[in-house]
Amino acid sequence: MDSLFLQYLLNWLVLGSIYTLVAIGFSLLFGLLNVIHFSHGDVSMIAPFVALGSLQFLLGITSSTVGIGPILLVLALAILVTGVIGIAADRLVISRFRQAPAMMALVATVALGTVVRELIRGFYPQGSNPKAFPSIVEGFVTLNSLRLPALPVLIIATTVLVIVLMAALMQKTPIGMRIRAVAEDAATARLMGITPSRIFAFTFFLASAVGALGALFFASYAGVVRFDFGVQLGLIGFSAAVIGGLGSMTGAVLGSLAIAGIETLVQANMADGASYRLVFCFLLVIFMLCVRPSGLLGKPVFEKV
Repeated sequence: MDSLFLQYLLNWLVLGSIYTLVAIGFSLLFGLLNVIHFSHGDVSMIAPFVALGSLQFLLGITSSTVGIGPILLVLALAILVTGVIGIAADRLVISRFRQAPAMMALVATVALGTVVRELIRGFYPQGSNPKAFPSIVEGFVTLNSLRLPALPVLIIATTVLVIVLMAALMQKTPIGMRIRAVAEDAATARLMGITPSRIFAFTFFLASAVGALGALFFASYAGVVRFDFGVQLGLIGFSAAVIGGLGSMTGAVLGSLAIAGIETLVQANMADGASYRLVFCFLLVIFMLCVRPSGLLGKPVFEKV
C-alpha cells in the first residue's frame, strides 16, 4: 500500500474518531434534553489541562520518568474530573433552563463556554500560551505486515470500543432504558419511578467523559493544547452531529467521518489546504442544512399550527 495514501487514510480515521467522541456528547444531550450544549467542547478541553497538570505534579515529586501505570491513572483522573464538571455545568447553569425557550439555554451555554476558557487561561500557569502535550503512547504496531504508528491505532481502536460500549449501554442495560424513557417523556418516566434529575446527571457525566477522551486524543495527536482549542473542537463536533442528525449516535459517527474526510481531502489536494479545510467543512454543513435539515439519520419533526 502506498505510504502517502496510508498516511491520509490514518489521518482521516483518527480525525473522524476524535470528532466522533465529541459529537456523541452533543447527540446524547440533545436526544435527552432537546438542548444544544454549546460549551461541550470547552468542558471537554478541561481534560488535557487536568492531565498535563497532574503529570507535571507526578514528575515533580518523583524526579524520574513516569511509567504507563501513572499515565493511565492521570488520564482516568482527567476524564473523571471532566465528567464531574459536566454534572456541575448542568446543575449550576443548564438545569435552570429546562422549561425555558431553547434560545435561552443556547445563549447560556455559549456564555458558559467563555467562562470555562477564561478560567483555564486565568488559573492555569501561563494559561494563554500553547502547552506541549506528550503522546499517550510511542512506537509502532505491526498489523498484517503493515507497520503503523501506535497512537493512531490506539485512537481508532479505543473509539470503536467506546461506540460499541455506548450502544450496548443504551440498548441493553437498565440505565440505558431509563435514559431513553426520560428522553421520550420525563413526566411519564417520573410516574414509573425514574428520577429524571439522576438521569440528567449521569448523562452529563457520560457525555463529558466521552468528550474528555476525545479532547485528550486531540491534544496528544496534535502534540499541543491551548485554552481556546475547545471552541474549534466543539464546533466541529456539533457540525458532525448536525450532519448525521442530532440525537442519533450512528449519525454522529457518519457526520464525523464526513467532516474528517473533507478535511483530509482538502489538505491532500489543495495548496495551503490546512488554511481552507474548515471552510469546506462548514460549506458541507450549510449544504446539509439546506437539503436535509434533520441530518442523514435524523427524523423530521412535524408540528401542528
